[in-house]
Amino acid sequence: MGKWIRRIIMLAVLAVFLFSVTSIVMILRQYEESDRLYSQIAEQYTTYTSRDGSQGAGTQDAGAAAGQEAPEAAPISVDFQGLQAVNGDVCGWIYCGGTPIDYPVVRGEDDTFYLKHNYDGSYNAAGSIFVEADNRPGFADSNTIVYGHHMKNGSMFASLDLWAEQSFYEEHPVMWLLTPEQDYKIVLFSGYTTSATSDTYTIFEGPSQELDAYLAKCREQSDFSTEVELDSEGRYVLLSTCAYVFDNARYVLHGMLVPVDSAGGVPLR
Repeated sequence: MGKWIRRIIMLAVLAVFLFSVTSIVMILRQYEESDRLYSQIAEQYTTYTSRDGSQGAGTQDAGAAAGQEAPEAAPISVDFQGLQAVNGDVCGWIYCGGTPIDYPVVRGEDDTFYLKHNYDGSYNAAGSIFVEADNRPGFADSNTIVYGHHMKNGSMFASLDLWAEQSFYEEHPVMWLLTPEQDYKIVLFSGYTTSATSDTYTIFEGPSQELDAYLAKCREQSDFSTEVELDSEGRYVLLSTCAYVFDNARYVLHGMLVPVDSAGGVPLR
């Protein structure tokens, strides 16, 4: 009787082990599929220009060569018409040169669907970069929240916590947010670890004294220091991903949206 019990226990342990291994393999395959998909759509729907706005040094156009100030535009262009034909939830593209951040941004009806779905709506555990559903469309609020997974392969928003180092911030002080209507520099001014339930995740629809106090508090908590001057009338984004230093920890970056002279990477003038 004891042998049968031991055999049953061993079979149960083996079954659990095989199930765990199979689950891990399936998840890793989904990660690979996600990386492949986003690499393909970046190649299909985006084009790198001669501009390098993230570093502030690019090839000057003819007007600049003639002594005129060149209009500032995003360093990539995005085919939003093609992307939105695939999925109307696509509302932007986020890009940071020298990092893996180069993804479409979606906005769904809730904050759960795109946790485990690609930008095109297909299922994948890696999910998408997506906007908080309670925010108004078009990044119209004074503070818009954008989420992304902290993937162990470094994809999605896994690199956000690299900004905890002053040297990394100094090398990457700016990201880009492109939309069909207007492109923006995301001028970063704060990054830190917080709780998923903290007041960091407060949405402000417009300028207010409460927003000013919120921005000041965010800056005080920052892991890196910066001389960026904040505009009380400006609009901001909060980029958020998981952290693993305590339960429900998150690493966040705050950035000020500064409009440039392009939409979807196409110069407006």
